[in-house]
Amino acid sequence: MIRQPASVTLGIALAAIVAAGCGIGASRSPAPSPGMTSSPAPTVSTTLAQARGQVVRALEAAGVPAGEPREPYRPAESPEFAAAPRAVVQAQLSQDLTAGYVSIYEFASVEAASEAARGQAAYLSSGPGRVQFPTGTRFVVRQLGSAVVFHAWNPSSAEDPQAADIAAALETIGTAIDVPS
Repeated sequence: MIRQPASVTLGIALAAIVAAGCGIGASRSPAPSPGMTSSPAPTVSTTLAQARGQVVRALEAAGVPAGEPREPYRPAESPEFAAAPRAVVQAQLSQDLTAGYVSIYEFASVEAASEAARGQAAYLSSGPGRVQFPTGTRFVVRQLGSAVVFHAWNPSSAEDPQAADIAAALETIGTAIDVPS
């Protein structure tokens, strides 16, 4: 008879217990229904909802319908923007289904939003920020109370003539934050 070291025997015993425990727990768990998700649906704060409403109304007033994005989208962002809660709207451009994204960020106060907006403008003017966008990209950064709206577009590569209307519409809301060139 071959004797196994105690550590091997203990390891086999622990693996059997863990496997048995997983099997027991798995057999008692209900199967998820097709509509169930593993996480709750995201909620949007009042601040983000109000800012989103202003963005959508401005776009629609310019003749550009807007709604939920077709694909997940996250632009290049300063650290303050990357850490902030956000919502995304997509202008529905008939000739370019991959453009028209408008990101809206929420901050704790008007002052924090102003500071973050200036930080985003500085980031976009810096080397690390510039390389995230093609040469010639134009930026719209607008503050709406404790929310900040951000949109980037490039006139030379825009596939839809209404792409310029997005920037023009956004410039009618909130307070402009200048992005140095």
